[in-house]
Amino acid sequence: MCSIAVPEFAAVRQGADFSLTFPPEPRWVRGARDAVRTALAPVVRPGSELVETAALLTSEVVTNAVTASRDGHSADPVALYAEWSPAGGVRVLVRDGAPGGPPAVRPQPDDEAEHGRGLLLMALFASDWGVCRHLPGRGKVVWFTLAGDGEEPVPAGVESGGDGPGSVFGWPGDEREA
Repeated sequence: MCSIAVPEFAAVRQGADFSLTFPPEPRWVRGARDAVRTALAPVVRPGSELVETAALLTSEVVTNAVTASRDGHSADPVALYAEWSPAGGVRVLVRDGAPGGPPAVRPQPDDEAEHGRGLLLMALFASDWGVCRHLPGRGKVVWFTLAGDGEEPVPAGVESGGDGPGSVFGWPGDEREA
């Protein structure tokens, strides 16, 4: 469950170090991935895998947002917000206007399947991630964090001092959704 209140989400949008809004079209996936890579390059330690991991996970989340929007017949734009912490971590949020969310039970994809690995990658590489559906209007926000070199990652499902997994970013109220 995500407990971001409306005013807190507005603060996230206003306080983001980077944002991008685009139509829910597949051609924008590459643009979103490249934009995150470009935005992070000057603020992350050279040689860190964080930039490529953030680009990969951004690509997966944006692909899911575009697919959900198209399947749910939503023309609402997809919005991407990113913020980095002083210790070099990053948090990315992607909002779409599509109804529904990721399945609660994630079946293991077949070896030959072209789709179905995005949330598996999220679970493997993100320090934490979640889905927020309690925002104004339709849609949802899928977010992930990647700990920087000077940060301790928050294990999945563990709260960190009441602020949720994003406390190093000062974004209160998040809880990981099972």
